[in-house]
Amino acid sequence: MKEIKRQVILLFLISLCAVHLSAQPKQWTLEECIRYAVEHNITIKKMEIRRNVAANDLNTAQMSRLPDLSAGIGQTWNFGRTATETGLYEIKKQSGSSLSIASSIPVFTGFRIPNEIARNKLELQASTENLAKAKEDLSLNIASLFLQVMFNKELLKINKNQMALSESQVRRTEILVDAGKVPSSQLYDIKAQVANDKVSVIEAEKNLKLASLDLMQSLELERNTEFDIAVPEINDAVAENIGSIQPVNTVFDNALQVKPVIKAQEYTVESAGKSLKIAQSGYLPTLNLNFGYGTDYFYLYDKNYKNRSFSSQFNNNAGERISLNLSIPIFNRFSVRNQVRNARFNIENQQLTLESIKKDLYKEIQTACLNAVSSQEKYRASQEAVVSTSESFKYAQERYETGKSSVFEFNEAKTKLLRSQLEEAQAKYDYIFRAKILDFYNGVPIKL
Repeated sequence: MKEIKRQVILLFLISLCAVHLSAQPKQWTLEECIRYAVEHNITIKKMEIRRNVAANDLNTAQMSRLPDLSAGIGQTWNFGRTATETGLYEIKKQSGSSLSIASSIPVFTGFRIPNEIARNKLELQASTENLAKAKEDLSLNIASLFLQVMFNKELLKINKNQMALSESQVRRTEILVDAGKVPSSQLYDIKAQVANDKVSVIEAEKNLKLASLDLMQSLELERNTEFDIAVPEINDAVAENIGSIQPVNTVFDNALQVKPVIKAQEYTVESAGKSLKIAQSGYLPTLNLNFGYGTDYFYLYDKNYKNRSFSSQFNNNAGERISLNLSIPIFNRFSVRNQVRNARFNIENQQLTLESIKKDLYKEIQTACLNAVSSQEKYRASQEAVVSTSESFKYAQERYETGKSSVFEFNEAKTKLLRSQLEEAQAKYDYIFRAKILDFYNGVPIKL
């Protein structure tokens, strides 16, 4: 009987644990957030459609080398003077039926087709790189929002610790007041500080919810989805991210090799060169090989005339043809010349765009490197400030608990400690984000 009771209690406890665990929202890692955002972002989906369109354009260009095939069926009714089956013109009422099949093969197109294929292939590659750039930009934005949630979590933790510290001082102050070591006014002052700390905690909770909401909206999660992040353990932010900080030129050289924005524009420049060759093909002749098959059926509306059968006419009137058509451009109102000029202008424009992108990228990297180094120094300084204010607060706390100082001195030291802790947290996450930006330019996946 006792064993049965134990099993029932055990099953009850397990079920309670299962209910508790199922009630907990899923904790998202940064990698999961980035992966989900990339899969569900509408802008990314639209760019994937653009890439698919570019792939279809390439397939269209590749298939243009194949012969085409068309068929035609015609039916006519003639009244008055018209050509008969014998080829003579007579005033007769007759009808005619025709069937034809034709095919044409482009033999030479002035190198237009191979250049169109090459251009569309480059445009597909550029579209793929633009898609990769959009995914990178989204990943960096998600990382920024994720770190903001982590930062607000830490701020909430700091403010709760400060409130707990004030609450513990209320109990100590009550003891000091009962012992007659401090006036009762100090008890009211420390209780007022607890109230202020509660306001700070409420504000920190609100900021955390807003930061989480921003991240959820960027992920485009479904409505009423419970959300929380898995906070990775950061033991030493400087040591863990020191490898990200490199000289400006090193980061820039790496970026030129891996950044999709550079590759996409390089492909665009090459594509413009192919467009020039396509325009120049208008100066050259074209040669097409044609095949055809056709037959006719005539019916004369005359009682004195015996029409041949449908099958015999279609067999006897059938004919095949093979032809070569050579088209030589002589004068086209300068349209080809102007197309070639515009193609050259486009090449120059795309080259200037590439140079502009490189210059802007170098400026961005310069700023990113400067911000990373500055944030690293600021973080180290804030760490030292926390150490100093902690020692100062410890001394102020000891004096207050022994009744040798006022609550104002205690709160002042406590406020300085809180401020230094908040500044350290802000400096830490700012430094981590600046380091991740450099990883972004180096082509390193963003991870925590």
